[in-house]
Amino acid sequence: MSLVGQHVPGGAALRTALCLGASDCVAPCEQSCSQGPMCIIFFKFDPRPVSKNAYRLILAANRDEFYHRPSKLADFWGNNNEVLSGLDMEEGKEGGTWLGISTRGKLAALTNYLQPRQDRDARGRGELVTHFLTTDMDSLSYLKKVSAEGHLYNGFNLIAADLSTEKGDVVCYYGNRGEPEPVVLAPGTYGLSNALLETPWRKLCFGKQLFLDAVERSQELPKDALIAQLLHVLNNDEAQLPDPAIEDQGREYVQPFLSKYAAVCVRCPGYGTRTNTVILVDADGHVTFTERSMLDKDPSCWETSTHEFKLQS
Repeated sequence: MSLVGQHVPGGAALRTALCLGASDCVAPCEQSCSQGPMCIIFFKFDPRPVSKNAYRLILAANRDEFYHRPSKLADFWGNNNEVLSGLDMEEGKEGGTWLGISTRGKLAALTNYLQPRQDRDARGRGELVTHFLTTDMDSLSYLKKVSAEGHLYNGFNLIAADLSTEKGDVVCYYGNRGEPEPVVLAPGTYGLSNALLETPWRKLCFGKQLFLDAVERSQELPKDALIAQLLHVLNNDEAQLPDPAIEDQGREYVQPFLSKYAAVCVRCPGYGTRTNTVILVDADGHVTFTERSMLDKDPSCWETSTHEFKLQS
């Protein structure tokens, strides 16, 4: 194990690289994925936590993707280095992302909607996140704009939030395979996978319960211990089968193809969970962003980095 400290604009970052033995890899799936990136997100938000020790936002997310698809690890970018995210570097889709937060308090997260037929001419969905992170539009106005253009994209779900210590946090959701208008979410705990928000896929319900178990102890645990527990949740590879809901949505797929999506952590030859992300925002607007990323297309080698900064809002 190697430990390297790194300083970046807008906050501090600590990176740790760890390579595991081959026995840590999960048994391969029957075939590779043609669907494109899948993800899962669990989050709890409370804009006005009663306790000083409580968090305004706890988010834990996985990015599932082809191992060979080029991308950058999470770092600061944009004007004045105010945006923190990983970046897609695939040709033609450079600069898109799946999850990010800015020092101004803008946060966005994207998942794809499971659909057998993809429009190859559709616009890249990763731009939906980067555009929000760099715009001056509030989250609801932005999602209303996106909803008017939703037909230009393959299926997606988009969470957009404005985190303001002074005004209070606002979290909104829109999915272009669901209702035509975005919604402002009530404070609470949510799960989002590759169907609409809170669709009860078994892996989502299972993972959400694990997430809730960790969150319920969040005020008792040191921050590092909470992050470790949330990363443990994200790396749970227990297949939740059978699942009639995912089978119905993906009925045009063969069963072995669908079964690889049935765990919180996906592991297949050449495809699977490449990135775990945990974001904590405390009552004072202090952000801790931890990313655990696969290195060199190798499921046994990972690097963990943590960035910390204070919201400017």
